[in-house]
Amino acid sequence: MKWLEVIEAEKEKEYYKKLKEIIDERYKTTKVYPAKENIFHAFSLCKYENLKVVILGQDPYHQAGQAQGLAFSTPANIKNPPSMVNILKEIKDGIGDSQCNDGDLTPWAKQGVLLINTVLTVEDSLPASHQKIGWEIFTDNIINHINENFEGVVFLLWGSPAIKKSKLIDEKKHHILTAPHPSPLSSYRGFFGCKHFSKTNEILKSMGKSEIIW
Repeated sequence: MKWLEVIEAEKEKEYYKKLKEIIDERYKTTKVYPAKENIFHAFSLCKYENLKVVILGQDPYHQAGQAQGLAFSTPANIKNPPSMVNILKEIKDGIGDSQCNDGDLTPWAKQGVLLINTVLTVEDSLPASHQKIGWEIFTDNIINHINENFEGVVFLLWGSPAIKKSKLIDEKKHHILTAPHPSPLSSYRGFFGCKHFSKTNEILKSMGKSEIIW
């Protein structure tokens, strides 16, 4: 099984056909992020057989040049957005400097961290503009698939839309860590000090899996 097969199976479903019509139209008529070819970038970087951790965000960054198809990640050549700054601060306070201080989380993905948002596209300068058009069904189905076909995955759910997904996850098989979203609006309500990065590695170590080099 590969992510491509899982995604192709979703594309055959009625909800996805409707979603695709809407998305195709919006890419034609408005500015949408990430670039169309990067919508499923997270799945191409995090190999199916390598999956260890899922980090779930809300929707992609909505300014030009930021979104690259990996939740929270941005290209190395742009200034880190506030959420990324806060993620790096939490890592530094908890375990030391991150290898991803430039904001590009590709190295995490390649180690088995699936970085996905609950909604995979967004319009320029309009956060949450693609909610409730079908992406949430897609994300739920991906989480259901992981829940049923893997064991011992660590889910990091940040922010209330992500935390709501915990109902899809069997805690007897997997591990769930929740925290407020790392955005400046909520980071001081418990994202700072959540120690999710060291806790994740403790869990992975306890299962005999290699730890993530954050």
